[in-house]
Amino acid sequence: MTSTQDLLKQAGDIASSDPKRAEELYKQILSSTASTSNGSALNAEKEQSLRDQESALIKLAELYRDQKDASGLAQVITLSRSFMSSTAKAKTAKLIRTLLNYFNSIPNSRQTQIDVLTDNIEWSKREKRIFLKHSLEIRLVSLQLEALQYKLALTRIDALLTELKRLDDKMILTEVHLLESRVYRGIGNLSKAKAALTSARTAANSIYCPPHLQAALDLQSGVLHAEDKDYTTAYSYFYETFENMSSQDDPAALNALKYMLLCKVMLNMPEDVTSLLSIKLAVKYAQLREIESMRAIALAHQNRNLADFEKALRDYKHELSSDPTIRSHLAALYDTLLQQNLLRIVEPYSVVEIDYVAQQVGQGRQDVEAKLSQMILDKVFHGVLDQGRGCLIVFDELEADNTYGAAIGTLEQVSKVVDSLYAKTVKIA
Repeated sequence: MTSTQDLLKQAGDIASSDPKRAEELYKQILSSTASTSNGSALNAEKEQSLRDQESALIKLAELYRDQKDASGLAQVITLSRSFMSSTAKAKTAKLIRTLLNYFNSIPNSRQTQIDVLTDNIEWSKREKRIFLKHSLEIRLVSLQLEALQYKLALTRIDALLTELKRLDDKMILTEVHLLESRVYRGIGNLSKAKAALTSARTAANSIYCPPHLQAALDLQSGVLHAEDKDYTTAYSYFYETFENMSSQDDPAALNALKYMLLCKVMLNMPEDVTSLLSIKLAVKYAQLREIESMRAIALAHQNRNLADFEKALRDYKHELSSDPTIRSHLAALYDTLLQQNLLRIVEPYSVVEIDYVAQQVGQGRQDVEAKLSQMILDKVFHGVLDQGRGCLIVFDELEADNTYGAAIGTLEQVSKVVDSLYAKTVKIA
């Protein structure tokens, strides 16, 4: 066993007990192997040196990951460039992906990741490593999407698409169009989001589409159908995604299941939530807090209870507010539930005090007044707000009088008869 391998073993043994010393040892290995590889060593020694350097890089990155040190991990990725310049391009891409994946375990490291990726994209461009550059750019766009930096993401996507169409790489083209669809959906441009998704599916149809990418396409299709209020079609897409991701033990399967439950609630079928959670694939997720939050929402909706709905939103604030899809649809659901509760309260009355209505639904007077005003304008019911007396006056719905319509219809027919008779007299004359 060489001294470098001894150092690797020693550093691995003390990594948990003395991380500082382990860090020094790994850096010592990197500096010694770098100097060896630059000399006139034999090929076998060079290969062993590169293997030791790769092991030291990965172990040092793991050490920083365990310590939640994002800046240290960024330095390792920069250090790895000297090693990457002497290895095959495929191995380089694999190594840099491995190192970048370690950021996922470090909280609040998104900006560091964006900086590291931007720096490495410039490096790969200088080194003419085109495929590595594309891979890093896709990752950067994903992070910009998470950070809601839509304008920067679109600029990067436009440049990427121009290059990829020239190379005709269908796999990466599919991924970029999918990201483009997600970005457009984020800024609220649904027509362009659908167009980008169609382009992604067109590219995917001409190649073998890996299961994880197919699941991502189905998930985005479901999200866009849900935005169009077509919850039945959205549910079918989410179910396909859930089955696909569950078979691969993908953590993203949980999101698909949440969206399935959301569709059931939005379709006014909250009672189906319990039966849905009893199917074989969903059982292992049933006790998770994210699923409990959707169950609480479904129960509140089933009971038409606004107070329980608000309580669920407060108790599961993080689970329900962190996902923009669920947040937007629950806002619409809350509005519908409030409207139904207001209708239930005001329907028995011809005149009712606004303060009483506000008290019954547990909302502020101003909010209730604004909602009643909107409902009157939308012709949900007929009435008028008397702000002087602080009352709502409810009118009976007027039955449509068809007399005028029938009279106009009769006159139209008479007009046709007169025109016909006139045409015949002209012929006779």
